[in-house]
Amino acid sequence: MAKRKRTQDIEKMIKEGYGSGTYSEYKPWIKIQDVPSLGRVTRVNGIKTNRQHELLSDMERNYFYILEYSNNVKDIREQFPLLPIEDTLSIADELGLKHPKNPETGEYVVMTTDFLITVSTSNGIKEVARTIKSKDDLLDKRILEKFEIERVFWKKRNIDWAIVTEEEIDKTIAHNIRFVQGYRDIKNIDGFIDIDSLEVQDLVYEFLKRIVDDKRSVRAVSLEFDKDMSLKNGCGLSIFKYLIINKIIEVDISNKIDVNKNIPIL
Repeated sequence: MAKRKRTQDIEKMIKEGYGSGTYSEYKPWIKIQDVPSLGRVTRVNGIKTNRQHELLSDMERNYFYILEYSNNVKDIREQFPLLPIEDTLSIADELGLKHPKNPETGEYVVMTTDFLITVSTSNGIKEVARTIKSKDDLLDKRILEKFEIERVFWKKRNIDWAIVTEEEIDKTIAHNIRFVQGYRDIKNIDGFIDIDSLEVQDLVYEFLKRIVDDKRSVRAVSLEFDKDMSLKNGCGLSIFKYLIINKIIEVDISNKIDVNKNIPIL
């Protein structure tokens, strides 16, 4: 896929819908091909939004998985633009700070917040803005200046904004959610595609009965299940992941999921 030019045609991007929409209709302002990244960039098919998410670092990816699993999170919009650009230009001027520019062209660029999150609270639905940054990067004066512009932008809109560092992102929980996230729809998993939906439901129920009180490892239970039901190897493990991501069973996701051990069902 060809990269878009770094000299942003802001009006053109707005007309094309970048930075607007919600759920499956949202289009992030920045995509993976647009910028270099220090971490491993990732595209993830979101469960809550039913669209592909553009995540520009390992920290963003891990934070995204935690948001995906939260019952309170309803929508996740990554790489959200701070528009109109005139607002951030005005804020920068008020604060006596330099607004970010394209280093090659000298043109002002649209600032973005890593995540704009729609959450359900006891007081109703609200939006919160979160920026992901390594703790060490917060020692950089220029980074803090840009964050101050971002903070004031959201404050003027009465939207809670905060910085999330690696200390607030539990890697074990993120790993566990990543481990099961792709198993939301069991019918799309290899080994179940050609099986009738009602039969798949029966298989899930049978596996559930076996796993709840069995003290053996998940892998041992799964291998026996696959053999008894004449399924491809791995189908039992797929059902186990399906049960977790759909919250049909609850396990302690603060401990790494190791299918070679017994995993208590909470």
